[in-house]
Amino acid sequence: MENPRLKNFHDDYLLEATIEELQEKMQNGEITSKELVLMYMNRIGQLDQNIHSVLELNPDALHIAAALDAEREKKGPRSPLHGIPILLKDNIDTGDKMQTTAGSLALKGHYAQSDSFVAFQLRNAGAVIIGKTNMTEWANFMTEGMPSGYSSRGGQTLNPYGPGKFDVGGSSAGSGAAIAANFAAAAIGTETSGSILSPASQNSLVGIKPTVGLISRTGIIPIAHSQDTAGPMARTVKDAAILLNVLAVSDENDPVTLTNRDLQGKDFTAFLDGNGLHGARIGIARETYFDYLSSEKLAVMNQAVARLNELGAEVVDEMVIPSTKTEWSYDVLTYEFKADVNAYLRTVAPHLHIRTLSDVINFNEKNSEKCLKYGQSILIEAEETSGDLTEMAYISALEKDIYFSGEQGIDYVMQEHNLDAIVFPNNYGAGIPAKAGYPSITVPAGYTPEGEPVGITFTGLAYSEPLLIKLAFAFEQATRHRKAPELGVLASE
Repeated sequence: MENPRLKNFHDDYLLEATIEELQEKMQNGEITSKELVLMYMNRIGQLDQNIHSVLELNPDALHIAAALDAEREKKGPRSPLHGIPILLKDNIDTGDKMQTTAGSLALKGHYAQSDSFVAFQLRNAGAVIIGKTNMTEWANFMTEGMPSGYSSRGGQTLNPYGPGKFDVGGSSAGSGAAIAANFAAAAIGTETSGSILSPASQNSLVGIKPTVGLISRTGIIPIAHSQDTAGPMARTVKDAAILLNVLAVSDENDPVTLTNRDLQGKDFTAFLDGNGLHGARIGIARETYFDYLSSEKLAVMNQAVARLNELGAEVVDEMVIPSTKTEWSYDVLTYEFKADVNAYLRTVAPHLHIRTLSDVINFNEKNSEKCLKYGQSILIEAEETSGDLTEMAYISALEKDIYFSGEQGIDYVMQEHNLDAIVFPNNYGAGIPAKAGYPSITVPAGYTPEGEPVGITFTGLAYSEPLLIKLAFAFEQATRHRKAPELGVLASE
């Protein structure tokens, strides 16, 4: 039976409410964190069978929420996230009763000994981690041809805007689909190259892929230390900025976070400026990247570019990133994966007998019917490297990536045209800023006539998150494209 208190609110309004609005209702006593958790659990139970976005729920979520409700009464809220239900991608450690498996059956039964830095920061701010989301297995670094959102543990995640019809995006597919479907207030994804931006674009969400160094990677199953980062996925730019406030903290166990000197302690919500596009110089990365678009998606992006101009931005449409047509490879990831994942697997419980990448490959081969629907060619390729990162092929690939993504990539074109940001469609330009370690933010740009979401992505230089948030917020507020998918409403009986 539905909680009668929830009948005071229109379902769609409550489900689409922002973090700030939910916080206000809890503060006013109109709803509790425990009731919010129950509402989302109810919705997941009824509707997630259609999209397979949530792998497991936190057995302690209701008790944690009740404790935070009691704390609110006694002391007040810890932060804007106090009592807010959040979902985490299944490669982010939680030192509780939930598993961390990267979608792999080889790691089923792996309970991390402690929280990742990200999970710790969320709990410290009073967030309720209610569950883990499905993902493309091993963050889509397992084999060629695996569909976005598929894992041997969780099956195929589907796009709530068109289950089985539209690509869900990967590898943070479950995080994207779940938040689009209103299964939590927000989620955390991870990205190596496009894995936040892709599902955010495909599910009409805001996704922030931060500068590598803004958010700690401690306790996250890796692909490659030169590109990996966690980041927020939410329904609004402001919600994503609120999450970023909590996550952007230096971690002595992750040295790259110590390069973040200027954004420590920043309130990213201070950069939410509805006039933020006025006078900004925005370069449009048309060559190659717009070629990927269907005619319907191209029409949506052209309208978005025209809107930038109407909102006062100086649009530079005839700019070309010099390295656009460079023959890129994922060689750096292949070499770094073995070294990084072997280091992580040392933390896995001994009884699972999974301590190295070789163990994962052998497990998959022995359980091939369940584990190798699409093969494991990339895992095997990575295993063939030394794992000590001494190969000249790795060092040369790393140097090439750094040079062509920065000096002959984003750095060059930003300086050449005096740009504040570059615009890409969806996640199609994600590879260059990923290799540079630079930030991007995607926001809903509209829908095709069939209803498939399209995202517009703003990319900038290292630690330019404040400026990107400003630009994205101005576009979001002027267009307000996001609409919830039609998955049904909570049962009333």
